[in-house]
Amino acid sequence: MKTLLVLQHTEAEYLGYLEDHFESRNIRFRYVRPFAPGNMVPASAQGHDGLVILGAGAFGVVSGHLLPTLASELRLAADFLAHDLPVIGIGIGAIILSVAAGGGAEDAPLRFEVLEAVSEPGALGGDMPDKFPAVIYMRDRPVLPAGAKVLARDSEHNPLAFAIGKHSLGFAGHPGVKSAMIEDIIMEFDETPDGSAQTLGRLREVQFDVADSLSGLMVGIVRHAGLMNV
Repeated sequence: MKTLLVLQHTEAEYLGYLEDHFESRNIRFRYVRPFAPGNMVPASAQGHDGLVILGAGAFGVVSGHLLPTLASELRLAADFLAHDLPVIGIGIGAIILSVAAGGGAEDAPLRFEVLEAVSEPGALGGDMPDKFPAVIYMRDRPVLPAGAKVLARDSEHNPLAFAIGKHSLGFAGHPGVKSAMIEDIIMEFDETPDGSAQTLGRLREVQFDVADSLSGLMVGIVRHAGLMNV
């Protein structure tokens, strides 16, 4: 049975719909909450088959209030990559993955958006839906390293999903997001993106589409990350 280490940065954000899909495939996951007293970012990949780095609300990588555990998370992501183990980065996690793989980050304001992601032909072996909702709540943007493959873009051709190396994936938006998760993130931080109430309404409108798109997307994620249990 595979076991994933999941880095959680806030009380509000978790795997969401991803939990059911991992459990149905007998993939275990263990949350680590370095923001809670007595918890630390693990020093290495030892004992785990993959790493999921969740988003971090209003925290940034190069702007705003920087993520307090950024340095240790970069070291951990680099260790997983060095051992050819998958890293799945979501939101700020996608930026951390990009930096750890030799790319970078650029400053961008905190934003909450519901976009339509358009997949590249054959993305994730054809398992990525042609179009799917990308719900983004993050600050800053990844600068992809050489060799990264863009899997999906927005209407302005900005990368929304990408692959790095053999097994790792980055998503600007949380593919398993639930509207209640974003509501709690908004309440957890003093800084809130403009128009959040209207964007929450839009998220509720596409909530079914988020869950529906994930059914096919998870097949590609699990296969690409090498998490298939045989």
